[in-house]
Amino acid sequence: MTEEQVEKKPVSLPSQLTVKELSDRLDLGIAEVLKKLMENGIIANLNDTIDFETAYIISEELGFIAEQEVIQENSEIFTIENLKKELQEEAKEEDLTFRPPIVTILGHVDHGKTTLLDTLRKAHIAEGESGGITQHINAYQVKKKDRLITFIDTPGHEAFQAMRQRGAAIADITILVVAADDGVKPQTKEVVKFLTENKIPTVVAINKIDKPEANANRVKQELAEIGLLVEGYGGDTPFNEISAKNDTGLDELLDTLLLVSDIHDFKSDAKKGAIGIVLESHKDPQRGPVATILIKTGTLKVGDDIIIGKIIGRARSMEDYTGKTIKEAGPSTPVTIIGLPKSPESNDVFRVETNKAELKRKIKQFQGIDNDSLVGLMNLSSKQLIRNIDETKKTKLSIVLKTDVQGSLEAVVQILQSLPSDEIQIDIVKNGVGFITESDIKAAQSGTALVYGFNVFPTSIATRIAQDSNVKVKSYNVIYELVEDIKNEMSELLEPEIKRTDLGRMKVLAIFKSGKGQMIIGGKVNDGKIIKGEKMEILREKIHIGVGELVQLQQNKEEVAEVKSGLECGITFNGKEKIEVGDSLLCYKEEEIKRKI
Repeated sequence: MTEEQVEKKPVSLPSQLTVKELSDRLDLGIAEVLKKLMENGIIANLNDTIDFETAYIISEELGFIAEQEVIQENSEIFTIENLKKELQEEAKEEDLTFRPPIVTILGHVDHGKTTLLDTLRKAHIAEGESGGITQHINAYQVKKKDRLITFIDTPGHEAFQAMRQRGAAIADITILVVAADDGVKPQTKEVVKFLTENKIPTVVAINKIDKPEANANRVKQELAEIGLLVEGYGGDTPFNEISAKNDTGLDELLDTLLLVSDIHDFKSDAKKGAIGIVLESHKDPQRGPVATILIKTGTLKVGDDIIIGKIIGRARSMEDYTGKTIKEAGPSTPVTIIGLPKSPESNDVFRVETNKAELKRKIKQFQGIDNDSLVGLMNLSSKQLIRNIDETKKTKLSIVLKTDVQGSLEAVVQILQSLPSDEIQIDIVKNGVGFITESDIKAAQSGTALVYGFNVFPTSIATRIAQDSNVKVKSYNVIYELVEDIKNEMSELLEPEIKRTDLGRMKVLAIFKSGKGQMIIGGKVNDGKIIKGEKMEILREKIHIGVGELVQLQQNKEEVAEVKSGLECGITFNGKEKIEVGDSLLCYKEEEIKRKI
């Protein structure tokens, strides 16, 4: 260890902070920090926000060792398996109380899932979704016969398969929506396979029953053919015929859900500390990390200490699904919590830790440098080096990808990995959740990558750096548009298809001049026409000899643009190969046709 390393002071930094906050934490003058930022190519003011990667580099150059404030567990992480085991053990306990059923709605895109939820809630979620497609997991509650039902809305687009399966895995009951006028489709089959394999209680909602072409019996038959047997078709899966748009049959559907809930007797212990799962998370510019969670059992109260995935934090504020501030939430309740030091990942499991001594032990045990961030910095450098190899071959499209929430990131990466191309490889050199920051731009600048944002935009510093370094930044809020743009960028890297069109053939009758790389030839057009400026292929006894270009064309000693079949002409031919009397010259043109992914 060098003397310089020994003298470096530790400093704890959050995932994002302003330049002024960094100055305060380092106990240095603002001018010194601004100067060091400028030396690293960042023009900022004291109120601009920088990310941890940038703050880490600046702090190190100013004589500090930066540690991220996030306190993480490296072991003893509470997983979904732990959650399932806990719930199974809890089911054996006495004095449990009924809890609302957790219901998810699945099915093929455009079959009416969001419209159904929208009508049930008497709100307008479908109108607010970009492109009319649900692109996040959201959770809501409705009331029927003074009983609550919790609904989880999951995406319909094919790119969001992982999120749909996650929604089904944490639900008690699944509504499978199938359009009566469209029948069973690929995503319907995918959902049915998942539900049957995992034995998840299911209610079939045959939607759009009001349409003239609706055929409910056909839907039941098609479901039977893929292994889902509804009541009346040899099975016991309940079904309802509905029109989500016209609010037809929805009361009966809710009754069916309550009946299924009573049959399965969903209960929990509301007195214990809350345990549940993260549905979604994102970074809010004003409130910081925000997580939407679903409580599976127990009660969560404001001020509770929680361990959520790898993060230890506190629920400083809570909101229900309407955005109303609440003090506590019980089993099967979706809530938004504010106050975590870092955004957790979707599917992370959380639990309340009431034992203060145990909490302190974990904090002491897991406190330290955020290894993931440091490894990310080191890996980035190696990826930048790799991306610069064989650029002229145009076989790789490098991108930096940022999204608003973890679920969106998973979905976008999933669809990009599925794009069909044997020639072009997508290299995601950096990805993450949150605003597009200066470190994202620098990562793109090093490897000439494109920066894509899904429902996020660059910070003011990032915008300035991108403009100065000519880094292209594109933000979209509809997944179709983002994917289409990336496919277009991939297509630009494809070698064009060369289309050849034969125009005519001439017989060489005389050689008037033979120079280096150029010959003057006389001949007769036997077929089609010979056109000035086009390419010519030399054939000798039907064997390919070489190619060249027809640069000058004469007929009767006059310059012409073309000569037709049956006429004699003189040409000036540019090419390496020597033409002989008796050769055939085939005139043709070539067109470059752009290919698309």
